[in-house]
Amino acid sequence: MNIVKVVAILAVIQLLVQPGQAITCGQVDAALAPCIPYLTGGGEPSGACCGGVKAIQGMAQTTADKRACCTCVKAAANRYANLKDDAAQALPMKCGVSMDIPVSRSVNCEMSVLPFYIL
Repeated sequence: MNIVKVVAILAVIQLLVQPGQAITCGQVDAALAPCIPYLTGGGEPSGACCGGVKAIQGMAQTTADKRACCTCVKAAANRYANLKDDAAQALPMKCGVSMDIPVSRSVNCEMSVLPFYIL
């Protein structure tokens, strides 16, 4: 049943993202919505949560996309006073995803997400 949910979430996210279009905070919020229980309560992220994290990784291919995602993630994190910072920072690793988009309330997205040629 959980696999069906993950597939459904990924299908919806793919429909929302059209090639060549900017990423919106609505898309990022929808992808990360299943992560709220983990981010506020700890434990282990659900399959649907990890599916959303993987979808964001797939959406954010350019530096501009990564900065946009970073800004959206930062805004979302600041909406939850009980968000656990350690859980947020561990989320990509727990989902087996290598992301260069920081998950933090206080990150400077312009400085933290550098163009590929600078790295």
